[in-house]
Amino acid sequence: MTKQNKVVIVPCSGIGKTYGTVSREAAYEVTDDVRPDDTQLVALSLLVLGDEAARAAVADSPAITIDGCKLACATKMVNQSGGTVAQDFAVLDVYRRYRQFKPQGIAELNDGGQKLAHVLAEEITAVVDGLRLGPTAESAENKAAGGQNA
Repeated sequence: MTKQNKVVIVPCSGIGKTYGTVSREAAYEVTDDVRPDDTQLVALSLLVLGDEAARAAVADSPAITIDGCKLACATKMVNQSGGTVAQDFAVLDVYRRYRQFKPQGIAELNDGGQKLAHVLAEEITAVVDGLRLGPTAESAENKAAGGQNA
C-alpha cells in the first residue's frame, strides 16, 4: 500500500487550547496505534505554509479533519489546498455527546480529556475503515452477516 492510498488525517493545531490537544491526541492514536498502515498524519501547519508534500498528500487521498473550534481551520485548509474532506470532526460536537469526559489541560490532558480523545479516535477509525473498505465491501459484509450489523 502506498502513502497515496492512505486516508489523510489533519488535526487542529490549536496550540495552547484543550480541544486542540484532544484533536491531536485522537489523530496520533489513529495514525500511530490503531490504523498506521491505512492512515497518514498531515500537520495543519505544513498546509498553512504551502508545503508541497503536504498539499500533494491531501490532493491525492481522502482526508479526515479534526477541528478544535468553530473556526474549522483544518477543514478550510484541506479544501484550500486542493483536498477533499471525506469527513470532518469537531471536538466540541464529540464532547457534547460525551459530556462525562470533560477535557482539561494543554500539555497533558486529564483523564476526561484522554477518554474524549479515545472516543473521538474510535469514531475516526470507523470512518477510516469505511473509506478503506468502500461501500461495496461494506454491503458485502452486511449481506454475509445476514443484513444485521455486527
